[in-house]
Amino acid sequence: METTLQGVGVSHGVAIGEVRHMGTAVLEPPARQIPTEEAEREQGRARKAVEAVAADLMARGNLAGGEAQAVLEAQAMMAQDPELMTDVERRIAEGSTAERAVYDAFAAYRDLLAAAGEYLAGRVADLDDVRNRIVARLLGVPMPGVPDSDKPYVLVARDLAPADTALLDPALVLGFVTEEGGPTSHSAILARALGVPAVVALPGAGELPEGTLIAVDGSTGEIFVNPSEEKKGQLEAAAAERRAALGASTGPGVTADGHTVPLLANIGGPADVPAAVEAGAEGVGLFRTEFLFLDDSRNAPSEEKQVSAYRQVLEAFPEGRVVVRVLDAGADKPLDFLTPSDEPNPALGVRGLRSLLDHPEVLRTQLSALVKASEGLPVHLEVMAPMVADRADAKAFADACREAGLHAKFGAMVEIPSAALRARSILREVEFLSLGTNDLAQYTFAADRQVGAVSRLQDPWQPALLDLIALSAEAAKAEGKSCGVCGEAASDPLLASVLTGLGVTSLSMGAASIPYVRAALAKFTLAQCERAAAAARATDSAEEARRAAQAVLSGE
Repeated sequence: METTLQGVGVSHGVAIGEVRHMGTAVLEPPARQIPTEEAEREQGRARKAVEAVAADLMARGNLAGGEAQAVLEAQAMMAQDPELMTDVERRIAEGSTAERAVYDAFAAYRDLLAAAGEYLAGRVADLDDVRNRIVARLLGVPMPGVPDSDKPYVLVARDLAPADTALLDPALVLGFVTEEGGPTSHSAILARALGVPAVVALPGAGELPEGTLIAVDGSTGEIFVNPSEEKKGQLEAAAAERRAALGASTGPGVTADGHTVPLLANIGGPADVPAAVEAGAEGVGLFRTEFLFLDDSRNAPSEEKQVSAYRQVLEAFPEGRVVVRVLDAGADKPLDFLTPSDEPNPALGVRGLRSLLDHPEVLRTQLSALVKASEGLPVHLEVMAPMVADRADAKAFADACREAGLHAKFGAMVEIPSAALRARSILREVEFLSLGTNDLAQYTFAADRQVGAVSRLQDPWQPALLDLIALSAEAAKAEGKSCGVCGEAASDPLLASVLTGLGVTSLSMGAASIPYVRAALAKFTLAQCERAAAAARATDSAEEARRAAQAVLSGE
């Protein structure tokens, strides 16, 4: 009998297939005492297993490229954390086996993160995955992960580790469904990059029996269990209609009445450029530069290394616009040489621009590298700072850019509510704003973007978030400057139309979403988008806002 379940759709498309569950987690190793003379051998086993897992994660990252590479390299750094290894060796010296020592040492570190309020819940999941991989290697059992199958399937899991998501084969994994996660979790971001339909935050997903036929609508978040032939036909027809619309939509972003809305790509490094170009991106709206710094948490990359990476991206968009975000470190992206290690809540501490202003030599080197990388190129370079709180922050960043001799527009990211509320003040120091809706939602609603239990507050349709976006766009218009969105909100075609109606001047997203957004914008006039935006803001919940906008744009 057909039943419908509701999760959070995070990656467009429809997938129909049988359920396959993620491989089971590693069992807890037995607590067995070893003779003192075996301690050295067990410590050697532990070190080899850790190095092997770290190398495997790095290799997976190199294969995946882009954002996935940065995430997996961060996991490899977790595996090699010297404090963790010291704890493992201490436990072995006290009589534990290598596998039990690893299990207990990681558990202790996990407890520390949980005691800090679980802001780093995303890192906790990643830490569990690293632990399971090391223990599995020590026990000589298969790694937990994506199941083997000779026919396509829909993957169901409590959550997906980045190491698994990054290398999913779209020819086999038709789509995936998870119990945990939210619209901005690692799994959601990587699913969009892969173009795999995905639904997250679905309660009870793990109870779906193996082999059950389900249909996944990654746009609406609906899961149809044992769908009827009629339902399958409806979904397949809708999917075919979407594909046809995508194929017919080319060129720049523009509404039905000719209002231009440049569609840009979010990238993590040179590896993401080909997909962006293929999708018809009109430039880059968010170049995350962290990937260069995550290679080595103890030392900043050289200026020469930075120049090479930046130039590869700038050369790919001649005459196009490339917006570079300077290093955004801290919180879930700690760097030993830059961010404090003893903050009770890193999300509310020294991160983003605050870290760079505390270490001006790091910012100076990055800006100098951008000066050299852009020399002689016809690209329209723009550089922005993350985590700008007020005019003083904006002025400090703009001054640093001028001192570096950077010939580019200087901008500020709006990720903190204070920046939206005082946007006109900030725009007296910089030339553009860029809304990071993921963090703006997180800070507006006090809702960790990695915690599935509060995912409703991370929904970019929340009217309070739309109000802050509108404030920023109105301030930019009043100052004669631009205000783009580079958060995941821009990847939702319906919401992209609403953002346009709020006055946003450009939209930046993962390359896979660009065709969907381009096709949606082409169906509506600017006036329709403005009416949809007003209707959404007049509601009191994300669900009501979405329905109100849909009603306006569908003519209901």
